[in-house]
Amino acid sequence: MAKSPYTYTIGIEEEYLIVDPETGELSSSIEIFLKDGKDKLGNQITTEMLQCQVEVGTPVCHSIQEARDQLRHARKTVHQIAQNNGLNIIAAATHPFSKWSTQSITERTRYEGLVFENKVLARQLLICGMHMHIGIEDDDLRIDLMNQLSYFCPHLLALSTSSPFWDGYDTGLKSYRSVIFEALPRTGIPPQLRSWGDYLEYIDVAIKTNCFDEPTKIRWDLRPSPKYPTLEFRITDVVTRLDEAIAICALKVALTAKLMKLRRNNMSWRVYRNELIQENKWRAVRYGIDGKLIDLGKKKEVDAKQLIYELLGFVDDVVDDLGIRDEISQIPKILSQGTSADRQLRVFAETGSQKAVVDNLIRETMEGVL
Repeated sequence: MAKSPYTYTIGIEEEYLIVDPETGELSSSIEIFLKDGKDKLGNQITTEMLQCQVEVGTPVCHSIQEARDQLRHARKTVHQIAQNNGLNIIAAATHPFSKWSTQSITERTRYEGLVFENKVLARQLLICGMHMHIGIEDDDLRIDLMNQLSYFCPHLLALSTSSPFWDGYDTGLKSYRSVIFEALPRTGIPPQLRSWGDYLEYIDVAIKTNCFDEPTKIRWDLRPSPKYPTLEFRITDVVTRLDEAIAICALKVALTAKLMKLRRNNMSWRVYRNELIQENKWRAVRYGIDGKLIDLGKKKEVDAKQLIYELLGFVDDVVDDLGIRDEISQIPKILSQGTSADRQLRVFAETGSQKAVVDNLIRETMEGVL
């Protein structure tokens, strides 16, 4: 077999909610997870803003398959810790009915500072996402790819939606997490930047004028990581089913590889207005995969599912070289069966019970894990 022209490194981070299986309510139990998890996961387990949340991350991986194995291990480990303490975890970007106002802040300087700076906006961060890093050593290349990949952020969000409920209310949106997060400063679709130097100039001015004190507080949907030589996708809700999470991550890898292939051939994806990409993001927030997105090249509305099928065709010539055909094949299943948000809404429609929604989320979070 010929050697693949593509090599890549990735890392995935997921945030989960800790729940009491009897009531379905959130449980402020992060310290239990840290105490039991450090021996088993080391620095792959950490805190989040609220004590009812736990975050896991993979080490640096060299294939999607390795990342899947690592993520499966992390999910299984935190599930076992939860079970040992009469608890459960759910991979959902919001909780169907628990109230943000009653949740306890994790006692760390970082989170206390976030609340001091952003007040009630930080207190409301009862939300969970999935972030993925792709290693890109060249600084200017990271910026170039960020400019191009921004176009696809709404498509990725539509596939990942898992937050239709908030505070016991059917929001009518598929990703209410996105709405909560965008209340913070320096969020949303990233600006178009000319170069790495342009990015550093922005940081320099922002720090000098007390906009922020360090660049982790740049919270764009897609950003150059402030810590690693990676491009960090932050757009997606946490994805309930492991297979679907990995499929969406595989699509991010394929998109990045495709754009790098175009670059090697002296071509690139067209860079479109941020305002129009933001319009597509809003449509993904509102309708998920069931609405229409704007085909910015054709300047017309198209069914989101059709555009995502076209996207699969766009990356098809790099999928086999990347060795991710099996993982990508899950994307049409999401399009035909719906996202986690769609399934949550169906369970609620069938049962009238948001507790039943939590019970189903508990089951789905462990699909393909146990």
